[in-house]
Amino acid sequence: FSLKELHGIFQWLVESIFGSLDGIIVGWNLRCLQGRTNPNEYSVALDFLDPSGPMMKLVYKLQAEEYRYDFPVSYLPGPVKASIQEQVLPECSLYHNKVQFPSSGGLGLNLALNPFEYYMFYFAISLITQKNSPATHHVSPSNSAYFILVDTYLKCFLPTEGSVLPPPSSNPGGAIPSPTPRSPAVPFSSYGMHHTSLLKRHIAHQPSVNADPASQEIWRSETLLQIFVEMWLHHYSLEMYQKMQSPHVKLEVLHYRLSISSKHHGSPAQSSYQALHAYQESFKPTEEHVLVVRLLVKHLHAFSNSLKPEPLSPSAHSHTASPLEEFKRVVIPRFVQEKLYIFLQHCFGHWPLDASFRAVLEMWLSYLQPWRYAPEKPPQSTEPLPRSVPEKWASFIQENLLMYTKLFVGFLNRALRTDLVSPKNALMVFRVAKVFAQPNLAEMILKGEQLFLEPELVIPHRQHRLFMSPTLGGSFLSSRSPAVTDASFKVKSHVYSLEGQDFQYKQMFGAEVRNLVLKLAQLICQAQQTAKSISDHSAETMASQSFFSWFRFTPSEVNGSYTGNDLDEIGQDSIKKTDEYLEKALEYLCQIFKLSEAQLTQLMMKCGTAQDENGKKQLPDCIASENGLILTPLGRYQIINGLRRFELQYQGDTELQPIRSYENAALVRLLFRLSSVLNERFADQMEVLCSRDDFVGRLCRYHLTNPQLIQKIRYSPVVRDRRSHNWGPRISLRFLASYRTLISLLMIYFLASWFYVGPVGCTFIILTGYFLYAVIMTFFFEGWKPHEH
Repeated sequence: FSLKELHGIFQWLVESIFGSLDGIIVGWNLRCLQGRTNPNEYSVALDFLDPSGPMMKLVYKLQAEEYRYDFPVSYLPGPVKASIQEQVLPECSLYHNKVQFPSSGGLGLNLALNPFEYYMFYFAISLITQKNSPATHHVSPSNSAYFILVDTYLKCFLPTEGSVLPPPSSNPGGAIPSPTPRSPAVPFSSYGMHHTSLLKRHIAHQPSVNADPASQEIWRSETLLQIFVEMWLHHYSLEMYQKMQSPHVKLEVLHYRLSISSKHHGSPAQSSYQALHAYQESFKPTEEHVLVVRLLVKHLHAFSNSLKPEPLSPSAHSHTASPLEEFKRVVIPRFVQEKLYIFLQHCFGHWPLDASFRAVLEMWLSYLQPWRYAPEKPPQSTEPLPRSVPEKWASFIQENLLMYTKLFVGFLNRALRTDLVSPKNALMVFRVAKVFAQPNLAEMILKGEQLFLEPELVIPHRQHRLFMSPTLGGSFLSSRSPAVTDASFKVKSHVYSLEGQDFQYKQMFGAEVRNLVLKLAQLICQAQQTAKSISDHSAETMASQSFFSWFRFTPSEVNGSYTGNDLDEIGQDSIKKTDEYLEKALEYLCQIFKLSEAQLTQLMMKCGTAQDENGKKQLPDCIASENGLILTPLGRYQIINGLRRFELQYQGDTELQPIRSYENAALVRLLFRLSSVLNERFADQMEVLCSRDDFVGRLCRYHLTNPQLIQKIRYSPVVRDRRSHNWGPRISLRFLASYRTLISLLMIYFLASWFYVGPVGCTFIILTGYFLYAVIMTFFFEGWKPHEH
């Protein structure tokens, strides 16, 4: 095919592979393509889309001719789309000089992208736009073709060893040119000091075909990273979007620029509310999305840690660092830090309170531990002692202070609202506590907080006004940025750039957060007691099982209650894991926040999980009032999370209680009518017999009354007084409707037939035996009624 023909089918080919932007065309469905289920399609897709495969060769061929392809602005992330539509230029250099306005009668704005950018835009955004198919729920995201391709592209264009492989070229000795800067068709406003590309002096003015190969590898690397970050992380609400901007950018300025810039294309100025409302979007990341972002974070740590150490000889400083080495130095603070922080905040605040949050948690913990991806290996030791965090990471911790402190507080607030008896929730608390309990980490975080809280006496006024993020003024880690000797200024710059100058910082080791930790420790103690109670109950249930347990019915079937836990997971193994996780988590929290044994003892006394004399859990927290007991907020929390519960029992007429699953409905109704007729006809006679003081009266009271019924009923905590019920003598035949009773009678008749005893004789023997049993029981347990229990 000629280049012109390839140019004509390129857009169709990309859409056929990754699907359409509106999600109607699925394409190859790379997210559901796995080697185990579709080995042939899987291998073909990976080979075709490999960085050195046919598709990328086509991209490089078209790149050499500087073709451009339109990408609709309407499918960009919400904040970027709204700003471009209002002619407010985004800070990211990826969008500079690419916006194309429609001609008369055209529909919408477009980005004019070169082939490499167009391909990567579609590849990255397919993670967001393609809806999950029913088969997706049974697919492991980390084994999909899409996940493998992301990993392959990261390793190729952001290599940890060596340099980026040069693109194949049809010209001998030639190179693929980087995009040529162009002037925008309409002047744009800007909401801040937008910066040009990181390596502008290397690539921005090198459209020559024989461009520097080093600049070529950096251009592709930077473009790939910017596209991934913009498509996967640049999603949040207006409030978060405003925090992303420089502190000196005010909302009023944005109002003014939006109203002025809208006049360029002849449309009436929108109201401030309408213009700003466009920045909001409903964004709900999926678990697969978070896993891909975690892969990006882990690789960027490895990429940044592969930076060669600076030589100590003075002569070596005269040589300019290679573009790739400079890129490694600034890749995280400049391109990732801010958007990832906002993305994590969004997930912490909006993710459901269930076990799926584990994906977000692990992504956060991966970012917090760059030392795990350092090239040097930890020394092998026979003792499994935790590895101390090296001092060289103190600057990273200080420049990412909010990632450690504010998000930790966000996790505490989530943990306080989850059921810690669930093994998966207990595991998440354990994982966070274990990471923050690494030796020397808490001290480094505390040092960062102390630097932030230092008075601003030594900071010149000019610098104080220019607290800015790395994306605006350069990386704090870059050797080309202005020399910053004040560590306190660096920490303040980080905090203010992410949260604004009026941010009220909440100290991780302050009194308020410490109280949250104590509450979490109290919940851990309560969860341990709850798990122990469930374990003891399960052990008792298993011990009481017998050969005839299939037709036995325990009292829990009558007066059972829901514990509020993941009942499908509760078992002896799961409870054991829960107890281990919670015990270690409590130990780690004590190490981090220096909690003493006395404080723990006091917590266990306050948590109210001690068992009463009968081995049952106490009632939920209540307060007494003139109307009886009223649940407190703590009591409601205890019920919702299964920490305590009321022992519910039926409190009405036992003859009118709902038909149970182990009863025959027709027999219950029939026997109730029969009992009612007998009670109505012989009520006076039964009353006379039960009022006698001799043995006959005691025997009648044993059969016809239940004196302890009132004492056994536990009234509702809401109702204090109840009208007295007339529990007089009466006949109750409902026990004969129980399947257990019927099966027992059938077995007795069956066994009697072996001894040639007929039904009449067997019935006489049963009645005689029961009469003798009742006579004996009357002498010792007058108030005990077997058919009532």
